[in-house]
Amino acid sequence: MAVTHDTKLELLRGVALFADVAPDHLARIAERMVEVDYAPGAQIAREGEIGTGFFVVLDGSVEVIRSGRTIARLGPGDFVGELSVLDGRPRVAQVVAATATRCLALASWDLEAILLAEPALTLALLRGVAERLRAVTEDGRQ
Repeated sequence: MAVTHDTKLELLRGVALFADVAPDHLARIAERMVEVDYAPGAQIAREGEIGTGFFVVLDGSVEVIRSGRTIARLGPGDFVGELSVLDGRPRVAQVVAATATRCLALASWDLEAILLAEPALTLALLRGVAERLRAVTEDGRQ
């Protein structure tokens, strides 16, 4: 069953990435996001392919796999797919549903338009990417 606009808003309010986004902008983001359910083992993103979507995990968990090795396990409130969407280059890892997983997905062109219009989300996403980069460079984790 598809999630309603109001339910999307509630779910997004609980995601740290969207904590500082103004309510009217959050409503516009919710309008563009679609709910996607994945069975355990389903591919969410494929390593080496150009990404056309950005995903926020709502329920369940996903594994991030690079060159056949699991480098991270993410859960509710985490996001994936941002690098390829931001730079237009192939994805650096695959993402697989580790359990039954529900995500909100946003097409790359919609994410770009939202980032241009919503500085708080842009800053939050940059901080999330920087945190991941720092983790990799400081102690080798994802």
